[in-house]
Amino acid sequence: MADEEALVIFTPSGKRGRFAIGTPILTAARQLGVDLDSVCGGRGICSKCQITPGYGEFPKHGVTVDADALSEWNAVEERYKSKRGMIDGRRLGCQAKVMGDVVVDVPPESQVHKQVIRKSATERAIAMDPATRLLFVEVQEPDMHEPSGDFERLARALADQWQVEGVTADLSILRRLQPVLRKGEWKVTVALHRGNHDNASRILDIWPGFHEGPVLGLAIDLGSTTIAAHLCDLTDGRVMASSGLMNPQIRFGEDLMSRVSYAMMNPGGDVEMTRAVREAINALAASIATEAAALPTAIYEVVFVCNPVMHHLLLGIDPVELGQAPFALATSSSLSLPATALDLTHLNPQAQVYILPCIAGHVGADCAAVALSEEPGKSEDMVLIVDVGTNAEILLGNKTRVLACSSPTGPAFEGAQISSGQRAAPGAIERVEIAPVTKEPRFRVIGSDLWSDDPGFALATATTGITGICGSGIIEAVAEMRMAGLVDPGGLIGSPEQTGTARCLPEGRTHSYLLHDGSAEGGPRILVTQGDIRAIQLAKSALYAGARLLMDEMGVDKVDRVTLAGAFGAHISPKHAMVLGMIPDAPLDRVTSAGNAAGTGARIALCNRAARDQIEETVHAIHKVETAIEPRFQEHFVNANAIPHAVDTFPELSAIVTLPQVAFNAGGSGGEGGRRRRRG
Repeated sequence: MADEEALVIFTPSGKRGRFAIGTPILTAARQLGVDLDSVCGGRGICSKCQITPGYGEFPKHGVTVDADALSEWNAVEERYKSKRGMIDGRRLGCQAKVMGDVVVDVPPESQVHKQVIRKSATERAIAMDPATRLLFVEVQEPDMHEPSGDFERLARALADQWQVEGVTADLSILRRLQPVLRKGEWKVTVALHRGNHDNASRILDIWPGFHEGPVLGLAIDLGSTTIAAHLCDLTDGRVMASSGLMNPQIRFGEDLMSRVSYAMMNPGGDVEMTRAVREAINALAASIATEAAALPTAIYEVVFVCNPVMHHLLLGIDPVELGQAPFALATSSSLSLPATALDLTHLNPQAQVYILPCIAGHVGADCAAVALSEEPGKSEDMVLIVDVGTNAEILLGNKTRVLACSSPTGPAFEGAQISSGQRAAPGAIERVEIAPVTKEPRFRVIGSDLWSDDPGFALATATTGITGICGSGIIEAVAEMRMAGLVDPGGLIGSPEQTGTARCLPEGRTHSYLLHDGSAEGGPRILVTQGDIRAIQLAKSALYAGARLLMDEMGVDKVDRVTLAGAFGAHISPKHAMVLGMIPDAPLDRVTSAGNAAGTGARIALCNRAARDQIEETVHAIHKVETAIEPRFQEHFVNANAIPHAVDTFPELSAIVTLPQVAFNAGGSGGEGGRRRRRG
């Protein structure tokens, strides 16, 4: 038994390795460089190393996890849980031992280097007309000569003083109504919600006399990898706090189709994923309210934007139909419903939810939110809007016509599937430059503004260390390697002899580039491997092919400007994106960032009721192009595998950057780069 080994896969990092049966999970994590906290040294005292094992089929990872994949629950774990409490299903990494192949999720609170959610609120002037607002009214006192109920007289006062007709209230409001009216001496303030579809007006809360709030709303961008939220004051639209966390569904699969596969192959898997994401949203609502020094019960409204798979799993709808043509949605319309219907209990009990409409089977409400924020349909010139994520949403158009598609980029841009990859957290390399002559690198890490060759860098990063490379860092690293002549157009890393640097290290039949060696100080060696290059090629090829497909459909060979939306839009230079071939050629000064456009669209819909009607009309005018069934997608994908491209010439880029003409493989086939990615 001691000679047997089992495969251990950690999420969200994607790191994996084989370990002897009986190895503690904490030990496996340390050997792989997985970010799993422990203060007590594995004695079961601190509980920092809590993990969540996953069981069942994991097609993406090629494993089936049996119920006995970890050692049995032991007395140390039982003692800790009985005294301190622990979420059901969690284990202590120092106590749980490997007994078979297993997938282990490291929750955010167990990570030493906490995730940096790069989806902060973008400054935006929004005309305030929220669906939920405060109204002060004076109610006629009861009169024996004109018998009527207190609620009926409140409704009449709202109609007379605010032109609000047909107001309703549920039983909890009616129970409080009479004491509040009398305490306020027949003057009260109500929180009134006006629905979009039925136009119904509902009283969500009531206070005696004049009440100024707060009345808060949450705009949530529910992504495959991260959940980002903005807490807004519904009286003036002010963003009181922005926060986010990792989507816990990542332990069921890093991309969308892996999660659909999990639901297909594990009965009740969709219910598991729904429960996980709803619990995370509840936790996020509580934490963001605390950050803003407010009570969660002051949150009366939530607006969601999300891709179709997240949309269905949030609603508790099995996403199986989204895993196969024709990718049918259960509903593409916007939805208005009480928050309690989604088990969102960490809000005001009367809170209402609005979910933006989806555009089509794989182009969701997040893309609709980007369209609401960036308004491509009002543009005079041809604009390409790219929201980069695990599943990229792409819009192309102007005031005459707007097209949309989604493209299965996968999680490589998020730092997953990269040998030294990690999520964006303090200590992660986020910027890279490589000197073209010496081939020596310098870099910046999250948490410091200094470059690695600046005086004081070591001191500035002593606390965080240099832990890995995040998505923006790997993109810049690959582009810099191409500009420095370390990588040829086919994506092949050259040998030390071919490149003239000992940083290109042999690794089997390929080579890797040593970006940072921290082994002397007990830190990691951070390399860009041939496998990393291939993962980035596959991701960027899918992105470029989607954009090119829309350009074909539109009948254009170039775009006037490019807008990068999402976290990457604010953290990747246009030059690096274009050298890599992520986006079509365009003047670099016309490649701009829109920040978190999906989150901005959610805020607009939260703060302006008319904007909801606007986007519901807009989505019907957007033409969806389905990449999964377009034969030209494969052709574009293969051509886009070269860096920057095998066919397209990129004249705008060539005017400012001269790429070295190097070739490190006589066959020049580019390896497996022509394989087509599945949607995800």
